[in-house]
Amino acid sequence: MTVRGIRGATSVPEDRSDLILAATRELLEELIAANQITDFEDIVSAIFTTTPDLTSTFPAEAARAIGMKQVPLLCASEIAVPKSLPKCIRVLLHVNTSKRQGEIQHIYLHEAKKLRPDMISAQ
Repeated sequence: MTVRGIRGATSVPEDRSDLILAATRELLEELIAANQITDFEDIVSAIFTTTPDLTSTFPAEAARAIGMKQVPLLCASEIAVPKSLPKCIRVLLHVNTSKRQGEIQHIYLHEAKKLRPDMISAQ
């Protein structure tokens, strides 16, 4: 097995903890399903970032809520780049997998689809 990075991003309409947790959960569930992750033991770690306008909760709480209790998780703030997508949540999962790099499915949802129009999930 090899450790692969799996990227994803989503957005919320406003800075509310319930919206951030729901959007993060949706994103994680999509990433897990698309990449056939059947055991959280295969997830080495996860890094979550939010844009500076999201401060009401940690997205990692959504990961804990779906069962990633032993996975090392880290939350950070994105760089405040002018004209970047606001209210955005990003994740980078490090996963043990036998998949080749080209078989990994990166997921972009809601307004975050604009970040990667080349990805299938953004269609």
